[in-house]
Formats: sequence, C-alpha cells, structure tokens
Amino acid sequence: MNLILLDQAEPSSAQTALCDPAQIQHIRQVLQLGVGDHLKVGQKHGNIGTAVISEMRSDQIILTDMVLTTAPPAKLDLTVILALPRPKVLRRLIMDMTAIGVRDIVLVNSYRTDKSYWQSPMLTRLDEFVHEGLQQGMDTVPPNIYLKKRFKPFVEDELSLWAQAQQAVVAHPYAATSFSDWSNRNGLPQILCIGAEGGWIEYEIELLHNNGCHSVNLGDRILRTEAAVNALCGRYF
Repeated sequence: MNLILLDQAEPSSAQTALCDPAQIQHIRQVLQLGVGDHLKVGQKHGNIGTAVISEMRSDQIILTDMVLTTAPPAKLDLTVILALPRPKVLRRLIMDMTAIGVRDIVLVNSYRTDKSYWQSPMLTRLDEFVHEGLQQGMDTVPPNIYLKKRFKPFVEDELSLWAQAQQAVVAHPYAATSFSDWSNRNGLPQILCIGAEGGWIEYEIELLHNNGCHSVNLGDRILRTEAAVNALCGRYF
C-alpha cells in the first residue's frame, strides 16, 4: 500500500478511525509507524493528503489532523474490454488495471471463457481488488467496471457505437500490423480488446472487425493475458 484509502464519505479532520485489519497490519508491520507519525491517506472519490496517528490499538488506529489538498492522478483515456479470465488471474488484473489508471473495464464472455468463471466468488470481490489497486497506485477514484455475459449483443449494440467516436483495437497475435506501427500512424487507441488465455477465436475477431476494431499484434511473442494487459497499458504513460 502506498496510500491508505478511507471509505468514509466525509472523513473528519478532527478524528477518523481505521478498523481494516489489512491496513492496520500494513501500518504496523510494513510502514512501522507509531503514534505521532504522519501517514499518506486519501478519501475515496476525493483528494489525497496526510493524517497524524494519534492512537494505536490492536483493532483500531485513530487518525487526526487530516489535510486532503492534492487531487488524485488523472485517469487514462482508456477502456479495456477483457474476456473474463481465470478467477485467480482476474484478481491480479483488476488490481493492476486499477493501479495503472484505466478508466473503464468491461469483462465480457468469450468462447474460451469457461462458464464456471461467471459463478466464481471472485466476481463478488471486485470492489476489494479495486480497493487494493487504488492503494497501490495512490489513487482515490475507482474505475467503472461492467460485466457483459453476451459477447455478440455487446459488440453489435454497444461497442459498435463506441467505435464510431473512438479508436478501437483488438490484440491478436496473428494480425498483420503491430500495435506500435498502428499507434504511430493513428495515435493511441481509446479502446483495447484483449482475449483470455488462448486469445479470441476467428469468429470473435471477425465480429470485432465488423464493428469498428482493428487487429494488432504485440510482436513475435505470444503473451499471457496478464503480460499483454500490462504491456499494452504501459504504452499510455
């Protein structure tokens, strides 16, 4: 954690209590802070600043003298459309994309998405993963996350409209054009479509093409979903 994120709608500058066991453990064991020390904090959907630790107990830390004057970092002008990956991978990807500053995340169904993934309890913990990502990236504004279980209607009814106003690409290892070449000519796209392990099938690639997406490759290597997401998002810094 590079920032302690406060969930309170309006944290009091007079006194605020931290009760999250993970945050308490991090302050005690990793940051090794004590009473009287300053702590980096942020208000969810609000500003970033500091607070002073006034009291520490095993189950609670009291903060006072809170000053929140710095705006959070701007979001990337980017929507990532991601075929729902394996549950364990989903946690890391949501955290990484949140920390990187992706503005909108769309989790879609695909041919290679196992049906059981949509019943995974990991999907009920997305807010938790976003919370971790915000604290890592020193941000306070969560990304918008959308779940789309029907691929074809989403592409034809929603993505097609987005692609009329924004540049959209789909990552495909066998595309003729590289992401670097395409973005050098057109600028960075505002929409990235990335498949799960095994990538998109040809039907999905064709449907994406027909609705405004351009195919790009990431070079000669075929990457895991996690590597592809981070490699592509890293181009926006």
